[in-house]
Amino acid sequence: MMAVLMLLAYLAAGILIITWLLPRQPLPVRAWLGACLGLFLMMWLPALIAFLRPFDALTQGLSLLALAGLTALARRFRSPDRPAGFSGQDRQTLKLLACVALPLTLLGLYLQHTHILRPQDGALHTGQSTYGDLPLHLAIITSLPGRTLPVDYSILPGVRLGYPFLGDSLSASLLVLGLPLRAAVIVPGVLMMGLVFSEFALLAQRACRSRRAAALATLLVFLNGGLGFLYAFDLAGASLGDPGSNQLQQGVWLERLQNILQGWYQTPANHAEFQQYNLRWSNLIADMLLPQRTFLAGWTILLPCLYLLVDLQKSQQKDLRQIQLLGLLAGGLPLIHTHSFLALGLLSAGMLALDLLRRQPVKPWLLYGGLAVLLALPQLLLFTFEQTSSGNFIRFQFNWVNNLYGRGLLDGYLWFYIKNIGLPFLLALFALLEKDAWHRKLFSGALMIVLVAELILFQPNEYDNNKLFYVAWALCAMPAADYAFVLYDRLRGLRARPLMAGLAVLAMFLSGALALAREAVSDLQMFSREDVRLADYIREETAPDARFITGTQHLNPVSSLAGREIVVGPDLWLYFHGFDTSQRQDDLLAFYRDPAAARQVPARYGADYILLGGYEREMGGRREELAELFELVYEQDGYLIFKVPQG
Repeated sequence: MMAVLMLLAYLAAGILIITWLLPRQPLPVRAWLGACLGLFLMMWLPALIAFLRPFDALTQGLSLLALAGLTALARRFRSPDRPAGFSGQDRQTLKLLACVALPLTLLGLYLQHTHILRPQDGALHTGQSTYGDLPLHLAIITSLPGRTLPVDYSILPGVRLGYPFLGDSLSASLLVLGLPLRAAVIVPGVLMMGLVFSEFALLAQRACRSRRAAALATLLVFLNGGLGFLYAFDLAGASLGDPGSNQLQQGVWLERLQNILQGWYQTPANHAEFQQYNLRWSNLIADMLLPQRTFLAGWTILLPCLYLLVDLQKSQQKDLRQIQLLGLLAGGLPLIHTHSFLALGLLSAGMLALDLLRRQPVKPWLLYGGLAVLLALPQLLLFTFEQTSSGNFIRFQFNWVNNLYGRGLLDGYLWFYIKNIGLPFLLALFALLEKDAWHRKLFSGALMIVLVAELILFQPNEYDNNKLFYVAWALCAMPAADYAFVLYDRLRGLRARPLMAGLAVLAMFLSGALALAREAVSDLQMFSREDVRLADYIREETAPDARFITGTQHLNPVSSLAGREIVVGPDLWLYFHGFDTSQRQDDLLAFYRDPAAARQVPARYGADYILLGGYEREMGGRREELAELFELVYEQDGYLIFKVPQG
């Protein structure tokens, strides 16, 4: 109950602050911006206090005092204007949200339920897209309580956590206030997904020429998928593939659909055989918002920034409070989602460049940019740059993942984007040719992102540049939707117009719909009932700062469920965060194979306990050798825990 009350307090405070600072914004926009600001403050205020004292329930309570102070400050400097009342335009806005954002939110609710630690016969289940990333976020969430910031990686002790963690700290706040882990992840997850869908619909309504275009733009962003379905259903009467090779075309007729719904990443939006079909335009809901918690948190704050920026660009008067709020939200992005901060900076630079060419005033840009940089710089210097300083982070590579590992283009340059983004990409290209000043402003921001993301990779995993491309596409989707209705209106009088529109809709959304259908039916066990019992024992019987020697598997109940440190986690995450873990992995392997010969390993890494389970036995671990050296303190369900003597 305390967790829910605290969440409601932050949301209410955010809405009050926005009402006082931006009263001229429409009522639905104020409510939405206020909820986003409330989550932003709930990420930041407890974290700031946790730099001074442990991240616990008292810290959450103290953050409410800080929240009250900020709310009082907003009232002190509130706008003299009266808040805009509910209007007929607002009624139309609510219809837009009900038709577009609400169904997407209900889908998000269902996927969160099925994918986040869903209990089944004592085990915990998940779905396809969250199978790989969710355990990392669980490890961050469960390890934060009781610790003082900055913290180390719980899966790589001794190395500062530079990964953007504030989205996970939101769940950690709910966890320390009494919510179960599953609810602490799902509640903010559903709330943020609902806000993201609403955010973009409201942004598109502000930027597009009509509400129908805003609705289409929203669907173009979140039901994205491209033309990959053509591969899946081409020559459907002949089986042209086998498991692991041309698998998208394995089987005939309905077997092709069965393969998509039951195979491992066999959807035509994001296909596992990267060099076979080169389908890399993952559906935004299935493969980004659902599994990647930092991306979800980042877009929850990025889209309000885009709305405030777009609104300032379209308004004759530049509201100082709005500019300052934009700078505050933008400046807080790096530790929420660094890619969102980078994308916002790039698109702002593109729009500023266009304003300079048009000789428009730049003072609002300087105020917004200066405040954002001032707030972001400490985060970048103390966290981001320290982690990204390794040589395999920033490097040159032309044309993103179409130039896999820099070995040459797999597809022709334009064809890669046409088949991956599909007809909406062509609509955006056509809109770019029109003389529309506002569309060119949106394109200027998008093209700056594309120019940089097409030439520079910002992380070891080259695919992660998609986090920049999706922001560029969000900007391009709005002119594309406008242009789609220009074409539709000019076809008025043609009897085939509804059929043409229906075929276009099918081509634009079928791949994305198949990706979402796959996630809706996917079901994988993440942690067994034995894993859950082990985590319960560790959480109840060991100290919160206890450190374990375990295997390096990514499904690790010690780190993800119990929140305890382990000597080293999987390269599935750590390599792509820029770390070389080979020495630790070699030491653990030597220890499990011959604990007597490598007896110094637990002391070297400050380990308090040693786990012996299935993964550790595969590394060579044996009960007899460990029992000769260490005290056995737990034995159940095939798991053994040995205590390392102190001193």
